[in-house]
Amino acid sequence: MKRLFNKTKGALRQVRHVRVRKVLIGSDAEPRLSVFRSLKGMVAQLIDDGAGKTLCYVDAKEVKPAKAKAGKEKSEDKTGKVAVSYLMGKLLAEKAKAKGVSRVKFDRGGYRYHGRVKALADGAREGGLIF
Repeated sequence: MKRLFNKTKGALRQVRHVRVRKVLIGSDAEPRLSVFRSLKGMVAQLIDDGAGKTLCYVDAKEVKPAKAKAGKEKSEDKTGKVAVSYLMGKLLAEKAKAKGVSRVKFDRGGYRYHGRVKALADGAREGGLIF
């Protein structure tokens, strides 16, 4: 029997992600909001698993220059990467609304629902996405 503490953090995250993906399947009416987080940035995308297509996506690089300073009304209490993640959620919600999507399934990608992942979800809900 293999012990869990012999695995790295990334391998354990992959195990959690596979476990979640067994249950979560995005459709055209209710796509999957997939989150990938790294030390330098973050990516969120809406995926239709039936067709195997990405409907829209947002990268932290899109938000940093223009919107990080302009959109400080709700993200005043958040700083740095968390504030950028919150604004990413709002931008993703705007793009989803333009595509006609209002309901999504949240796939946290094996990460804990805390910090940047939670901020992205809060921003998406604030922008009008339902999940």
